[in-house]
Amino acid sequence: MEGINPMELLRSNLSRVRIPEPTNRIYKQECCLSFDSPRSEGGLFVDMTTFLAFGKDYVGWNYEKTGNPVYLHIKQTKKLVSEDRPLKKPTLLAIGVDGGFDNNELEYEETHKIVILPSYATLPFPSVELPEKVRLAVDAILMAEGAERKEQVAAWTADKKQLSAYAMDLRQIGNVVVPPSGWKCAKCDKRDNLWLNLTDGMILCGRRNWDGTGGNNHAIEYYKETGYPLAVKLGTITSDLDAADVFSYPEDDSVIDPLLAQHLAYFGIDFSSLQKTEMTTAERELDQNTNFDWDRIQESGQDVEPIFGPGYTGLVNLGNSCYMAATMQVVFSTQSFCRRYFMNQSLKMAFETAPADPTVDLNMQLTKLAHGLLSGKYSFPAVEKGETTAPSVKDAKQEGIPPRMFKAVIAASHPEFSTVRQQDALEFFLHFLDQVERSNAVKPELDPSRSFKFGVEERILCSSGKVAYNKRLDYILSLNIPLHEATNKEELEAFNKSKAEKISEGKDVSSDEIVRPRVPLEACLANFAAPEEIPDFYSSALKAKTTAIKTAGLTSFPDYLVLHMRKFVMEAGWVPKKLDVYIDVPDVIDISHMRSKGLQPGEELLPEAAPEGAAESSQPVADEAIVAQLASMGFNQLHCQKAAINTLNAGVEEAMNWLLSHMDDPDIDAPISHGSQSAEISIDQSKVDTLISFGFQEEIARMALKASGGDIEKATDWIFNNPSASASSAMDTNASSNGPSTPVDAGLPDGGGRYRLFGIVSHIGTSTQCGHYVAHILKDGRWVIFNDDKVGASINTPKDMGYLYFFERINS
Repeated sequence: MEGINPMELLRSNLSRVRIPEPTNRIYKQECCLSFDSPRSEGGLFVDMTTFLAFGKDYVGWNYEKTGNPVYLHIKQTKKLVSEDRPLKKPTLLAIGVDGGFDNNELEYEETHKIVILPSYATLPFPSVELPEKVRLAVDAILMAEGAERKEQVAAWTADKKQLSAYAMDLRQIGNVVVPPSGWKCAKCDKRDNLWLNLTDGMILCGRRNWDGTGGNNHAIEYYKETGYPLAVKLGTITSDLDAADVFSYPEDDSVIDPLLAQHLAYFGIDFSSLQKTEMTTAERELDQNTNFDWDRIQESGQDVEPIFGPGYTGLVNLGNSCYMAATMQVVFSTQSFCRRYFMNQSLKMAFETAPADPTVDLNMQLTKLAHGLLSGKYSFPAVEKGETTAPSVKDAKQEGIPPRMFKAVIAASHPEFSTVRQQDALEFFLHFLDQVERSNAVKPELDPSRSFKFGVEERILCSSGKVAYNKRLDYILSLNIPLHEATNKEELEAFNKSKAEKISEGKDVSSDEIVRPRVPLEACLANFAAPEEIPDFYSSALKAKTTAIKTAGLTSFPDYLVLHMRKFVMEAGWVPKKLDVYIDVPDVIDISHMRSKGLQPGEELLPEAAPEGAAESSQPVADEAIVAQLASMGFNQLHCQKAAINTLNAGVEEAMNWLLSHMDDPDIDAPISHGSQSAEISIDQSKVDTLISFGFQEEIARMALKASGGDIEKATDWIFNNPSASASSAMDTNASSNGPSTPVDAGLPDGGGRYRLFGIVSHIGTSTQCGHYVAHILKDGRWVIFNDDKVGASINTPKDMGYLYFFERINS
């Protein structure tokens, strides 16, 4: 190859050169496998067949995999710019994009050349000697807006909404009153991505995404049935009406509803109370405290020493992406994720198994992110504008890595995360783990998300002395904060007295005077496990309503325990409130006492159905209040009655859970029989084998086929929509069975109950939909603050201000 002229090489490979079409995605700002860019030492190589970009250490891998030999090499070098040049006026509300705000970045000079692999023969560009096809292709690549930049601009401009043509004359019907929480889709078991139809108050789930995630299309199907045009997304309704997400189905876009307050008031959602309480004394105090929170959580004013090296790489904020940055820094501080995507999987391994476009492969982008964060390759002091050498470590900052491709992949199945609006770190964490679990479905033994998963068991003790057990799987332990357990009650009383006096005198309370409740974490854990009364519980043993006692415990202890502090609550009138409270969190906790023991010797289970042959009058009768409430949501009257009877009139939520799990039962429309239970549904073994071939366990496959009436497609949907299906086992599909069943936590990690705190995600702001997230992580024996691209040694770690706490099990 050495003797071949580069121009002859290029001409012999002209068939592999494509001129990009307007619809082609062109990557020219960042390597698909790493965070190398044109500014990196080796520049960037753009494949002139696929228009994917690769750094100098990875372009050879692409040649080996695809055989594509011709590349456009782009290299940027720093350009000296006069310090007194005038600033350009921004035309776009964005930073770091053309027309956006000038963030005082260095300017670079760009050079290009044609490179032919595998010999790396080069030809200069521009050059009139190059074939016309090559010149046209390169010009098109350079003139096109890069896919990375195009997605960034689209995210910034996506929030521009038009006034809906259907808002002013919207007709509202029915008499539904929507509660401020506890929502669920009226036609399936979805509890997230829910939309309230503004015509009749029906609550339904959003659209299904291409990979089976998201909703089940019930909201849009309902529009097609009824023609009711507008819906608002539950969870986006706050005192800021403009922030509410209203969607118009006939216009197929997010829109502005100028009468939204009036439309919501029709369903009992009172915005007048929101307006009135927006600047109450409590809100004013919280507003004053925001600056204090900001300084303390970010450790502003502290002489934080920057840290560089492997595991200390910052993440560039892509526009309100701090919720993602804080979460991913903690996630990749766990051994399970480090092993899966860094230690046990090289970038080359991930690329070899990736599809033709590695930018859309979650496994590839997670591996890229892991190597970017953990290798130390991108963690070094950045050269500031006007400087020629790197500053001293004490004064240095790092550029961090921009997780654009990872964000695009993880957001593909959750449209909210593709915007530049702030999101809930907890919601992102759960969505992320769900996507990781799905991507590892073929080889669940490799799934690192399992290290967070555990079983929860609820025990219901009836006044008859008999018990019932309900089980589920979860990734987080969500804890209420019992303010009455505050340890500084005397200080609080004195402060409240002083505050009342100042208010009566027309004076404000300064932020340094405010006293917050201090609640021990142990009290929050005890509150989770404490006995809770269930009034009006229908006992199948007593055949009457009674009061039952519910307790909860864990059936397994995960490798990593995540505690979610419920600081955000919804008050009457839909007034959102953030609890102004400190949580005293010890470095080590022991939750051994929270392990559930299951059915104990001598305990007798509550009967699930009346004894065979019992008189019809002795059978439980559907509670009309439960039936009426379910029917008002749009469910069939007969189905509602069956749900109430089969859950022993335990309550609306229990009845809805049963109904959503049994809507596809073959006998769901059969008249109510007071005789014996119908025989088991016969399951076709060939269908079971088909689901097993998809990577599902046999027991889960049988459960899904039974719940879906033997339909494989519905069974697959059922499995994805019921991630805790293995937990419920015979309990959901054959509750009366007393035979052996797979434990709720089968195959999950388990061990002792002692845990050490290693990560904190803190939130600053009055709502999860605004503000800022910061992570603090225990690394190498010291606490480190990760504040987007800023990484440094923590001085005063705000352990008492966390939103999510991450604990690692201590193995004795």
